[in-house]
Amino acid sequence: MLDKIEQIIKEASEFAAKTTSEAEDFRIKYLSKKGVLNQLFEDFKNQPSELKKQSGQKLNELKEFLSSTYNEFKTKLEDKQESNHKNDLTLPGDSFQLGSRHPNSLVRNEINEIFARLGFTIAEGPEIEDDWHVFSALNFPMEHPARDMQDTFFIAKDPEILLRTHTSSVQVRIMENTQPPIRSIMPGRVFRNEAISARSHCFFHQVEGLYIDKNVSFADLKQTLLYFAKEFFGHDTKIRLRPSYFPFTEPSAEMDISCSICKGKGCNICKHSGWLEILGCGMVDPNVLQNSGIDPNVYTGYAFGMGIDRMSLLKYQIKDIRLLFENDVRFLEQFSSVI
Repeated sequence: MLDKIEQIIKEASEFAAKTTSEAEDFRIKYLSKKGVLNQLFEDFKNQPSELKKQSGQKLNELKEFLSSTYNEFKTKLEDKQESNHKNDLTLPGDSFQLGSRHPNSLVRNEINEIFARLGFTIAEGPEIEDDWHVFSALNFPMEHPARDMQDTFFIAKDPEILLRTHTSSVQVRIMENTQPPIRSIMPGRVFRNEAISARSHCFFHQVEGLYIDKNVSFADLKQTLLYFAKEFFGHDTKIRLRPSYFPFTEPSAEMDISCSICKGKGCNICKHSGWLEILGCGMVDPNVLQNSGIDPNVYTGYAFGMGIDRMSLLKYQIKDIRLLFENDVRFLEQFSSVI
């Protein structure tokens, strides 16, 4: 048997597989169930006891040699075939699946582009903030409900460090470090300790705007917002401003747009009112200007803020805000054709 094993090793060493079919012939001849190696193992059973140790060792060496030889043939031929495919320009191209932008990213980019045409720059700030930039500098009194633990995420129970509840904190930072004129928008993520539902979430996205210069009026604010509404929702869009209250603006207003679904006639989306609320706005309170080192006797300004997520819901008629945060591929695929 030992001589036979040596003969098979010599024969297999001289075998050269140039094609995949020849490599398969090698496998069938030596490694298949009816192959040479399997037959040798059958003969091994009839070997005398004193020869089994040496014969068994040689058989295992033969098995390892034949298996490695076959694997070497297979690897070389597959690499060669793949290399030929790469160089064959007549072969069809490899298909790949295109990704898509998130609806919030699409809306944010569109908002940035609209205000950029009006001369607004883009500014960003930290998500972990201090009380001064989030509340105190913005004219929030100590007893204001927004300071309550039910609304704000505080860091390590420290009342001075918190996750920002609005991107107005970036406005304060800009006013502290920039001399007017200031014309900027601040998109970003914000956090509030609220129950998650189809219409609200504990973290969401906002974009706020700030314009400060000499002789800035409420009329400037109205025209800016009217331009934005027409560019974002369509040129037939109408707006209305309703008196409201914010600690950091005076006077303050809520802005509604005419419902783009029913064209103002009334539907389920606008609750049959014909109007949809999209943002809050107003003239910057003189106390806020003074807190940030800007003379309110010389400069005036306006500010506004809107939820990017809410704008996504309106623009793409999404009925549940939670879909924006679940990363469901079936949902996101719907936006693959949107640039």
